[in-house]
Amino acid sequence: MIIEFLKAILFGIVEGITEWLPVSSTGHLILLDEFLSLNVASHLGAEFAKEYWDMFEVVIQLGAILAVVVMFFGKLNPFSPKKSSSEKKGTWTLWAKVCVGSIPAAIIGIVLDKIIEKASGKDIDGWLYNWQVVSIALIVYGVLFIIIERAYKHKKSSVVSVDDISFSQAALIGCFQALAIIPGTSRSGSTILGSRLIGISRPAAAEFSFFMGIPAMAGASLLKTYGFLDYVSEANVSVPFSAYAILLCAALVAFIVSMIAIKFLMEFVKKHSFAPFGVYRIILGALVIGWFLIR
Repeated sequence: MIIEFLKAILFGIVEGITEWLPVSSTGHLILLDEFLSLNVASHLGAEFAKEYWDMFEVVIQLGAILAVVVMFFGKLNPFSPKKSSSEKKGTWTLWAKVCVGSIPAAIIGIVLDKIIEKASGKDIDGWLYNWQVVSIALIVYGVLFIIIERAYKHKKSSVVSVDDISFSQAALIGCFQALAIIPGTSRSGSTILGSRLIGISRPAAAEFSFFMGIPAMAGASLLKTYGFLDYVSEANVSVPFSAYAILLCAALVAFIVSMIAIKFLMEFVKKHSFAPFGVYRIILGALVIGWFLIR
């Protein structure tokens, strides 16, 4: 069991680093699982292992979400007594924009998922969560990062603060975020690319991406948790305490590492472009393809 806790720590580290950098946390977790799968309550069978993993890889994001809430609590808290009435109104407006931007992903993630599952017998995860999709998405978005950064290198951003992002721009960014339903794409990567295309500065794009991650990941975590508990209830499975302890351990590590990753990215984008992340994605995608073709 100690080995499983060590694996959980590693998964938490990977989640904490990759959730906020535009390199795809889901893609990295899928790839890590290929080499280092969790072996929690193996006596409950393969079906339990699959249901647990589907829930685990999403719910550990709650730790990453908490990091954003803690780090930006002052900006995100509309009830702060230190804020004037106009500042409180501005905070509520920011939350409204985040909600508007979250609508496209919610529609695709819930409605489209149900349609596909009803038509084919498999949900979106069943069709897309594999190394082929992850590697292709890593490379394609890596190329896009490099191309877009070069194209916009000398263009002045029309929006330099998240407070200046309009509702229509938030909706457009939300459409880009919906693309992250494809593993390997990266939720933050999609929102940042979309933001850059409509003239938003790198720091503002990164910060708004953090904020949009709160409802997106919280919603996904709640759905996955409900699905897992529903399975447990229907299968009449007694989940050992260690399974929840391992999940909590990974989420806690993700929280700590996310604090570091967010600080790093906010400082990085002040002086550098996102192109290095594009190069990293291309190299990783190529290595993944090579590995699975020769293994």
